[in-house]
Amino acid sequence: MANLAATYHRLGRYTDAEPLDRVVLEKRTQLLGADHPATLSAMANLAATYRELGRYTDAEPLEGVVLEKRKRLLGADHPDTLSAMANLASTYHQLGRYTDAELLEGVVLEKRKQVLGADHPDTLSAMANLASTYRQFGRSTDAELLDVVVLEKRTELLGPDHPDTLSTMANLAATYHRLGRYTDAEPLDRVVLEKRTQLLGADHPATLSAMANLAATYRELGRYTDAEPLEGVVLEKRKRLLGADHPDTLSAMANLASTYHELGRYTDAEPLEGVVLERWKQLLGADHPNTLSAMANLASTYHQLGRYTDAEPLEDVVLEKRKQVLGAHHPDTLSAMANLASTYQWLGRYTDAEPLEGVVLERWKQLLGADHPDTLSAMANLAATYQWLGRYTDAEPLEDVVLEKRKQVLGAHHPDTLSAMANLASTYQWLGRYTDAEPLEGVVLERWKQLLGADHPDTLSAMAHLAATYHRLGRYTDAEPLRGVVLAKRTQLL
Repeated sequence: MANLAATYHRLGRYTDAEPLDRVVLEKRTQLLGADHPATLSAMANLAATYRELGRYTDAEPLEGVVLEKRKRLLGADHPDTLSAMANLASTYHQLGRYTDAELLEGVVLEKRKQVLGADHPDTLSAMANLASTYRQFGRSTDAELLDVVVLEKRTELLGPDHPDTLSTMANLAATYHRLGRYTDAEPLDRVVLEKRTQLLGADHPATLSAMANLAATYRELGRYTDAEPLEGVVLEKRKRLLGADHPDTLSAMANLASTYHELGRYTDAEPLEGVVLERWKQLLGADHPNTLSAMANLASTYHQLGRYTDAEPLEDVVLEKRKQVLGAHHPDTLSAMANLASTYQWLGRYTDAEPLEGVVLERWKQLLGADHPDTLSAMANLAATYQWLGRYTDAEPLEDVVLEKRKQVLGAHHPDTLSAMANLASTYQWLGRYTDAEPLEGVVLERWKQLLGADHPDTLSAMAHLAATYHRLGRYTDAEPLRGVVLAKRTQLL
């Protein structure tokens, strides 16, 4: 029975494994006693299944019992004790208790190095787990160093197609993602998806995770139409295989909502984000990082729908809780600060927005470097506030830097590059430099049409800006038809 449960576990059939794991634990407890090694193994197996089912609060107490009993019966350095410690750390990680996870993972890694050696598979697993926690802490450069070592050693020891090697490749891609190195992440994500599909099948949870990761990278690269169908597949399959309330299903729902958001489909994004937020609150609590991310996403959609007074209180909560839970310098805290500042902008509270944006820009520079996409976004946001404050000569040099660096880092056709071009053109307008603004606005309009379609809000904004510039240049016959199109489409859409 235990063997069949283990097979179901490897096949990703956790709902089939769980009742078997429970029966094995109950019977071993009756027959062998609560402290027998086989009973503790059964308890560990049931906890692992709970973890895969997203039942982290059910997994944690079992793992705590296994760890304490193995320490007492086998000693702190025994491989089974270290496995129990690693499992509990993994559950802490899923519960958002990263400081608790990191402490255990550091101990496991050091002891496995001493007992088993640096190249042992269990040592490499410990290194991979610690890297994952570093990534969640925003220590992506520390994570990358560990991920690279693990990938090289697993490729050498296990081969390029082994599931553990593919997991490491996925982890390194996730770290590149955090570092803003999306073009480095994308080929790794593709390889992982292709190989997992071949080895595990299209419906295996690990395959669906790979598909979700590739879609997320496409989204960051501005390839929203490539991301959306993948995310739709992941969501439907996770609902069917794992259930509507499973954490992985909720993550899939959040990802699809994010892509709808980027495609300007805010009314499609909002109900999904509302569901995700409520379910995360129920499953993980109000302070969990996933709950706060869901709250931030819903606030962002409110922002795009012009519901700034609905967005602001959510963003206030996210910022304060992230400061408490993650610290003032964590990347997610800085993102929350940037979001609140953006809402202040739209509410006309420019003097409230500016100091927040200045803090965000300086901290991103320190954490990520001057060329990271998040640093450039912070610079663009501060420039926009300068623009609203009428400080056009302060805005222009920042916008110049953002545009040039985004061209270099992301390419000339990336949505963020086009936003930078539009922002610089807007500043040129305010400075009366209409002949400088007009060619930029023409490029932005054509590229938005290609990327997002003629009816997307960003396309219509670009058309309106170009029409305004034509008007100021006295080119009224060029301006009038554009204004007519914008009015007709906005009336139809809004």
